[in-house]
Amino acid sequence: MSPETASSPLYVRHGSNAGQPLTRRDGVLKVTGRATYAADNHPEGMLYAVAAGSRIARGRVVSLDVAAAKAHPGVVEVLTPENRPPLAHDPDEKMPPFGFRVEVLQDDTVRYVNQPIALVVAETLEAATEGAALLDPQYEVESAKTGLDNGERFHPELVGIGVPSRTVHGDIEAGFVAAAHTTEAAYATPSQYHNAMEPHAVVAEWDGDRVTIDMPNQAMALSAASYAAYFGIPVENVLIRSPFLGGGFGSKAILNGPQLLTILAARMLKRPVKLALARNQMFGPVGHRGATWQTLRIGTDSKGHLTALYHHALAETSVFDDFIEAAGNVSLPLYSASAILVEHEGLRLNVGTPGPMRAPGAASGSAVLEAAMDEAAEACGMDPLEFRLANYAETEPGTGRPFSSKALRECYAEGAKRFGWSGRPLEPRRMRDENGFLVGWGMGTAFFHCPHFPAEARATLRADGTALVETAGADMGQGAWTALAQIGAEALGLDPDRVEIHSGLSSLPDGGVAGGSAHTASAGLALHNAGEDAIAKLAELATADHASPLFGAGNIGVVARGGRLYRVDDEARGESYADILKRAGRREVVGTAKTARDPAVATDYAMFSHGAVFAEVKVDPELGQVRVSRLVGAFAAGRIINPRLVRSQYYGGMIWGISFALHEEAVTDKRTGRIMNADLAGYHVPVNADVPSVEAILIPEDDAHVNPLGIKGVGEIAITGTVGAITNAVWHATGVRVRRFPIHIEDLLVG
Repeated sequence: MSPETASSPLYVRHGSNAGQPLTRRDGVLKVTGRATYAADNHPEGMLYAVAAGSRIARGRVVSLDVAAAKAHPGVVEVLTPENRPPLAHDPDEKMPPFGFRVEVLQDDTVRYVNQPIALVVAETLEAATEGAALLDPQYEVESAKTGLDNGERFHPELVGIGVPSRTVHGDIEAGFVAAAHTTEAAYATPSQYHNAMEPHAVVAEWDGDRVTIDMPNQAMALSAASYAAYFGIPVENVLIRSPFLGGGFGSKAILNGPQLLTILAARMLKRPVKLALARNQMFGPVGHRGATWQTLRIGTDSKGHLTALYHHALAETSVFDDFIEAAGNVSLPLYSASAILVEHEGLRLNVGTPGPMRAPGAASGSAVLEAAMDEAAEACGMDPLEFRLANYAETEPGTGRPFSSKALRECYAEGAKRFGWSGRPLEPRRMRDENGFLVGWGMGTAFFHCPHFPAEARATLRADGTALVETAGADMGQGAWTALAQIGAEALGLDPDRVEIHSGLSSLPDGGVAGGSAHTASAGLALHNAGEDAIAKLAELATADHASPLFGAGNIGVVARGGRLYRVDDEARGESYADILKRAGRREVVGTAKTARDPAVATDYAMFSHGAVFAEVKVDPELGQVRVSRLVGAFAAGRIINPRLVRSQYYGGMIWGISFALHEEAVTDKRTGRIMNADLAGYHVPVNADVPSVEAILIPEDDAHVNPLGIKGVGEIAITGTVGAITNAVWHATGVRVRRFPIHIEDLLVG
């Protein structure tokens, strides 16, 4: 309850509208083409911008034929380092909490392919595109850092978003000395790029010192504050509109150079300007999942218990900024070991700066950890599930903190039962299907942490018995509009169809960040508390009114249900919200809330969602082609607000796991630093034909500590177990251990 509600003499209770598998509120708008995305906006007098990107990875721009570009019919302006207007904030200075250095034509230096080197603005998209081509940049080329052989290694203090790069629990050397078996292997994961269906886009329009920005955005309040700093204006003068996002996966929570330049051009030219990145421009300036090279060393005793777990991760970053995949940290909370050492290194390459990408750190790290755990189980002669159960962590390893909740055993049990795991032979290459294909079964443990962002919300009860709930949230396709409206409806004691939700505007109360699988918990708790605040205020009106059947119930309490308040001690005595407001002469009553996680709870408990994924693969013994034929995932993620939406998120995560294991990688030309498959033809992701039978099981779990609603996140967890499960299934089918991702046909043929 909010502080305002908690101080009320009323004890407000409510019925439950959450937990229902409602269909998405935005579904019809999207399938009928009525949803308005950023690039669908066309203000009067709008110009079009095209970012000219570098074709080299390292060096400097010697010349640009600006005159030829500006002479082209329709071209209005060309921004270069020579004429780019100043910014109020230095783009080379990071801006917390998610600040990165931004390339906005500071100078002529080139540090990666597709770095913006100019911005062409024209009356039409065609003219802007042709003007950019006419720039004909000439370069002074330097040898690019493109991989392990020539990258610059360094030891960062922090990895991910402010996480220590090195953690040790216990005596790691003593743990290995005590081991009866030691398993060590090196693994590699590739660079991956977000490639949301909707590319990054922006439409910027200035009115004096006020700017309206249409853009897909996962963190509106933070972004509005950042843009205000860059342009030297009050934050209330920045309005970001982002009602619909065609996918984000983390990339749309971070400011980027092309968008910032477009907003700058709109102010410079005093006309609205639109920019939409081409697909190939998504590879470079807007973040990605950095490649990693990881080494795991696992020591076990004669009974298969972990005596030592060492995880070293080397991850790529750019030559001018730091974002290191916190891949090694997956080894800290999952398995009980006498000693654990995790450490990270960075590798500076001529690439765009990596950034958060769905399950950052955890996706790359768990893929490797789960493969290594299977190798350790094999060394001990144990079934992979039996091995994981033998090393089940009852409390957080190293710290001893209790888990806020953990139903992982139930996930293992139910997933294995549905999959039929008990029929799995221990040795590889023991199963074939009716067509002679090799069949393999593998499993992996899924987990993801449960962050909570500060958030605000407003709930308005109207005289007609309906309500409006408001928070600046973001729906990237996860169904936030629907789930958040359900939470608001529950708190207000109304059916969801009586509750309208406003979101997607930075001028609304800050809904926090739609990332880290935290949005439903963060914005949802704020909406819940705002709703209860509104009900408390409504109840105060009724219980102080002599004409109300609820008069005098202030010390007894009321129940809010179905648009009516009832006395707790006599539910025959009740009154509708509409009647209470009408008699009070009020058109509405408004509740507000600001929420944040209790620091003591965050310190006292380890908070994670858990799960288990079981995979079946079929491998052509002659061609080495791998197909995933079946996936079963069982997940425990606290209280479920909408099972339909949650299953959709689990399906999406498991399909992404297929992509990680078998399809997805950016291929870089080591001579030039250029990504050779920067399009959706060469950058492979699963299509319908690649997606097998997928089953997602929702394991009940109550969590009284993670937040007052008991909600955990589901958006990212299903990737983490799936990659390892598929990899382990490939070994079980073929007997070949593949230690690089994605798995290639030649990896199996060589083996």
